Amino acid sequence: MRWLSFQREGTPSFGYVAADGRGVVDAGARSAFTDLKSAIAAQALDDIAGGLGDAADLALADVVYAPTIPNPDKILCVGLNYKAHQKETGRGGEAHPTVFVRFAGAQMGHEQPMIRPPESAALDYEGEIALIIGRCVRRAAVEDALSHVAGFSIYNDGSVRDYQRHTSQFTAGKNFAGTGGFGPWMMTPDEIGDLNRMEITTRLNGEVMQNATADLLVFGFAELIAYCSTFIELAPGDVIVTGTPGGVGVARNPPVFMQAGDRIEVAVSPIGVLAHDVVDG
Repeated sequence: MRWLSFQREGTPSFGYVAADGRGVVDAGARSAFTDLKSAIAAQALDDIAGGLGDAADLALADVVYAPTIPNPDKILCVGLNYKAHQKETGRGGEAHPTVFVRFAGAQMGHEQPMIRPPESAALDYEGEIALIIGRCVRRAAVEDALSHVAGFSIYNDGSVRDYQRHTSQFTAGKNFAGTGGFGPWMMTPDEIGDLNRMEITTRLNGEVMQNATADLLVFGFAELIAYCSTFIELAPGDVIVTGTPGGVGVARNPPVFMQAGDRIEVAVSPIGVLAHDVVDG
């Protein structure tokens, strides 16, 4: 199933896409839960869908998308997790994942603007697959780690490159407001099938800039859960953004940075497409 967070007439809610693909069942209005994170934490998604059925409450075209999980306790981002990206940056290759953090306040939903800040002309795209934790886990074993996943979504880890490179720490360049695209929804693993066959493609104004499949991750989904849960307990609704393929704008000759008026799209098959128009902030 495809679960999403959205606003309906200005009120935050969540729900799932109806079977016809054109409507949304408003679970926030019709269940005991007010947001997707709390429903995941209660292991209630199947019960909600079984109880509410497939009668849509609003058209998908009328949805104002919020980040798939608007209120995660943690957003852990993984850098340098494709060999092609390591090669183009000249970094990576360590024995452990490179992990940095994003804050929920820097996120925006599908079709919300991606904001190029006035402090920089170096706003770059990073299309990524995001996984969403479904159950609390600490020190997960690799062989059991995927049982703790609620689903997968799409992320655009918009990066302000000059601020990212002010020091050896990434935080400043990864947390400008309106740069963390997350959505349009979470697809459950049963609908995805073979996770390694997920294909990610980033398009800038229709031109393909990045393309890879999940089997090319240096550290796979289970390994990332095992590693991150070693140093912190992962909770329902936590997000691990798993890394971007080669083809980022900063590594091109000449560099390609996003400008106001651009449209940036990240497609992950079979999940869908996350899209934003770039605006000046």
